[in-house]
Amino acid sequence: MRYWLMKSEPDVFGIDDLARRPKKTEPWNGVRNYQARNFMRDDMKRGDLVLFYHSSCPQPGIAGIAKVSRNAYPDETQFDSGSEYFDPKATRENPRWVNVDVTLVRKTRLVDIQELRSHPELASMQILKRGNRLSITPVSPAEWAFVMSLIEA
Repeated sequence: MRYWLMKSEPDVFGIDDLARRPKKTEPWNGVRNYQARNFMRDDMKRGDLVLFYHSSCPQPGIAGIAKVSRNAYPDETQFDSGSEYFDPKATRENPRWVNVDVTLVRKTRLVDIQELRSHPELASMQILKRGNRLSITPVSPAEWAFVMSLIEA
């Protein structure tokens, strides 16, 4: 099993939106960064655990835990000319973008970015590195365990 952090803007799709979905499950679509796509396509597997992170909001931070509930498959939004995520170069025979399904495990207290930054144990965490813009990043087992101890505190 691997661990991940997936960022979403709560005014677009937040942890409460995931909680309201049927079976608390949603495709993580609209990713248009090749490195994040490659993480989903090549590395994420069903059962992996996810820190659901609220970004680009007044109080960014970890808002819940989810799990990958379906391995990567073509992101349908790339084929929809009415979607903001439409990609005219993508074809059904050669899709360019994928998504995974994520399922809510549970909402947590918000562990905000300042709290994460205050712990030297998390200094190597991708989300805390300057210039990190990726919406999906790996989390080490040690980082995961430490964040879980913060959530439970």
